[in-house]
Amino acid sequence: MRWLPAFLSLACLTGGAFGAKKTAEERFNRFFSKSLSSGAPIKLDDASYKELTVAPRNYSALVLLTALEARFGCQLCREFQPEFDLLTRSWVKGDKSGDSKLVFSVLDFSDGRNTFLELGLQTAPVLLLFQPTVGPYASTSPEPIRYDFTNGPQSAEQVHHWLARHTPDRPHPPVKRPINWLRWISAVIMISGAFTAAFVAWPYIFPFIRSRNPWAAVSLILILLFTSGHMFNHIRKVPYVASNNRGGISYFAGGFQNQFGMETQIVAAIYGVLSFATICLVVKVPRIKDRNSQQVAVIAWSGVIFFVYSFLLSIFRIKNGGYPFSLPPFM
Repeated sequence: MRWLPAFLSLACLTGGAFGAKKTAEERFNRFFSKSLSSGAPIKLDDASYKELTVAPRNYSALVLLTALEARFGCQLCREFQPEFDLLTRSWVKGDKSGDSKLVFSVLDFSDGRNTFLELGLQTAPVLLLFQPTVGPYASTSPEPIRYDFTNGPQSAEQVHHWLARHTPDRPHPPVKRPINWLRWISAVIMISGAFTAAFVAWPYIFPFIRSRNPWAAVSLILILLFTSGHMFNHIRKVPYVASNNRGGISYFAGGFQNQFGMETQIVAAIYGVLSFATICLVVKVPRIKDRNSQQVAVIAWSGVIFFVYSFLLSIFRIKNGGYPFSLPPFM
């Protein structure tokens, strides 16, 4: 009869193991049924939180610890709650059979003050993922995985990606956002209004589009803008102006590999004046009928070109002291 105590001990151990496994399965079925019927995360209190997260578990439990009451002033909690509800609704609807073995729940501070104190939580929201301790998805670590909210409010898609990374080899139903009918209606109205306005204004816009002068003006402005160093300023993030170490302001940087934002605008204005003066000499002056007026215009525009080009050469000498060319009056 010596084998009888050993047999009884083995039977107790085996029965205990099957009893624990059955209890975990029953807990999962009960919590998952609640979530499936409501389509929302299960609202917990201190007792149900312990029941959901106690080991052994053959399922995962995602618990959002939050503080939604206005007296706590948790703006992040109120912003994330709709995203968590959307994630729960999408996941439960896509996994009605419970194959992912995941339960979504939420514990508010007003319902679980003791749990917050036991966990030593000073801030909210906190999202914890309790992994299974038994079964095919069992984790080696009993500690829950905490989601990071340091970057501000998180979307349902971001949490879904985090869940999928920590629950491999399981179904991951996608997040399905409801159709924003107001946005669609607004977009249709705006597009219809734009087409209507374009149709009405087309007889007035079409001659302008076909005209060479607007395209020439736009092309000239773009050429002057980019040849003056506009892209250089955006790439190098140069300062607008700088101090000259004598209590004044320096508008031009020394060297051809350096420049200021104000310098670019001055050079673009100089190029613009030179271009406009040249165009007037080539296009406008020959159309003047009176010879005396034509001669005065030639002298005037030539003087403008000479004066402005002299100033441009002086800027070149500021950029590079060894530049050999100059014109009066800026010698």
